[in-house]
Amino acid sequence: MESVLLFILGVAVIFVGIALSIGLHEIGHLLPAKLFGVKVTQYMIGFGPTLWSKKKGETEYGFKALPLGGYISMIGMFPPKKGEAVQSASTGFFDTLVQEGGTEKKQGAMATMVDDARQASAESIGEGEGHRAFYKLPVFKRIIIMLGGPTMNLLIAIVLFSIVLMGFGTPQTSTTVGTVNACVLPATSDRQTCALGDEASPGAAAGLQPGDRFVSIGGTAITSWSQSTQIIRDAPGTALQVVVDRAGTATDLTITPRLTERYVLDSAGKPTEDAAGNPITEQVGFVGIGAAVETVRQPVTAVLPAVGSTIASTAGIIINLPQRLVDVANAAFGPGERDPNGPISMVGVGRVAGEIASIDTIPVADKVASLLGVLGSVNIALFVFNLVPLLPLDGGHVAGALWEGIRRAFAKLFRRPEPGPVDMAKLMPLTLAVVILLGGMSLLLIYADIVKPVNLFG
Repeated sequence: MESVLLFILGVAVIFVGIALSIGLHEIGHLLPAKLFGVKVTQYMIGFGPTLWSKKKGETEYGFKALPLGGYISMIGMFPPKKGEAVQSASTGFFDTLVQEGGTEKKQGAMATMVDDARQASAESIGEGEGHRAFYKLPVFKRIIIMLGGPTMNLLIAIVLFSIVLMGFGTPQTSTTVGTVNACVLPATSDRQTCALGDEASPGAAAGLQPGDRFVSIGGTAITSWSQSTQIIRDAPGTALQVVVDRAGTATDLTITPRLTERYVLDSAGKPTEDAAGNPITEQVGFVGIGAAVETVRQPVTAVLPAVGSTIASTAGIIINLPQRLVDVANAAFGPGERDPNGPISMVGVGRVAGEIASIDTIPVADKVASLLGVLGSVNIALFVFNLVPLLPLDGGHVAGALWEGIRRAFAKLFRRPEPGPVDMAKLMPLTLAVVILLGGMSLLLIYADIVKPVNLFG
């Protein structure tokens, strides 16, 4: 029962954190918009029916039923079409009658969608408010407003990563012995446990114990576990004089590494394979010990590289998103396993948070650090994803503003007439397609996270 309550608590904590992140994302848009004089009519967390709202000044603040994001409503998002006459009411979903040259003319669904977007934008501008329309702002101010949201997510991630790395620390191998194998088994052995008659491991034979901290090996002072490993691997059959710190007392031992077969590992710690797909092995010195892992607080200089690495990995997922989604679908509807480094939905994020909170063997401090790390990664995902240059994402508005700035710069350079604002309303059909694709992606990920969740804990 306690583990169930902890699971629920973990899910609740992460979803409150995500809701706060979304709220701060929208504040990142709201503050510069108000600073630049744009009228903001709504600030909402969620979509769908309104659960609660309160109007303060000219802006309505509230929460909606579906906690899948948020938005602010600014007047005049799209400029009117040059020379356009006011259109009549729509006659249906697929076509509209417009007045052109004194006669009525039918237009298709896509053109209707564009005109409806322009009409809604025009209707949002009240009497005497034309100068406060979003599209009338200078290009750089529109970019600042649209980048305000993703920038807020980036700042949140930096703060969370700082707390995790500097306040809690990260697990690292130490120079302390964590495990001592009782016997020697080659890497290719089918057995994983010792049997009667197996040769004792050199570490056990020498009297090494869990908790011993290496001071020196063969006269070389030890500062890292990898250093001790390399010395041992390079000295098969050689008696090494070892000094360990055992409960505060220096203890002298003699260890003779045994020549044995070990897998050749790559930079990620995984066995390498030959052209035929067989694991590659090598003959090296072996003692039969494992490092103890300890949590080490990191300096402030470690924060930005960690954030940058997470941004790069997230961008890689987004760049390869089509193939990643195919892999998710194959796993969800087939026998395969999910890639733990692949995309997951908010349902999957909540499940991971619940599992972290409910595992008894993880100390409370490590649970808190892990949950903060998950929330930091979610904010990095929000930052990167919102920069994709497609409407309705923030990056789409930024791309439109940049294109407008480029057009105006070229017009000024070549002394051409002012081109006017970019007609972003023309992209509404593409925007609809993006929304449908994002909806389908969300449904696929939610389904996969329910029937075939990512397994992070074995």
